[in-house]
Amino acid sequence: MPVTHRLHKLWLKFTAVVVGSFGPVFFLGTMESTSEPARLSLDLLSWPLDGVQRFSDPDVHFLSALTGGFLLGWGVLIWRLSGAVYDAAPEGVRQAVVTGLLAWFVLDSAGSLTSGNASNALFNVVVLLVAVGPLWVSAGEIS
Repeated sequence: MPVTHRLHKLWLKFTAVVVGSFGPVFFLGTMESTSEPARLSLDLLSWPLDGVQRFSDPDVHFLSALTGGFLLGWGVLIWRLSGAVYDAAPEGVRQAVVTGLLAWFVLDSAGSLTSGNASNALFNVVVLLVAVGPLWVSAGEIS
């Protein structure tokens, strides 16, 4: 499938959903009664699945609220950029989103490694490749 402006716009929406979908999951982690999806996400990302990760500490609930808010907001931002802003400045939007994803990847992966969760850095590679997809191709190089 050739990379087109239409595909870029569609992929930006897909990326927005990928990023933003983690927001509600971590929001649910703010309350003990609904924290299982967030706890399971952390358990999965710090492979192997062993049930060690908990969401019982109030500080973790607060951090989960912040994380959820940032991720949902970032997803909404990418979604909004995929519309008229992309039409006006496709290469600028593409570069901004790819650069943002790369910044997330580097810092999140470095933090995962230093915190003893190297498996998350591997998951990050997959998320990065999925989120960027055809956005690696410059908007100036497509039809």
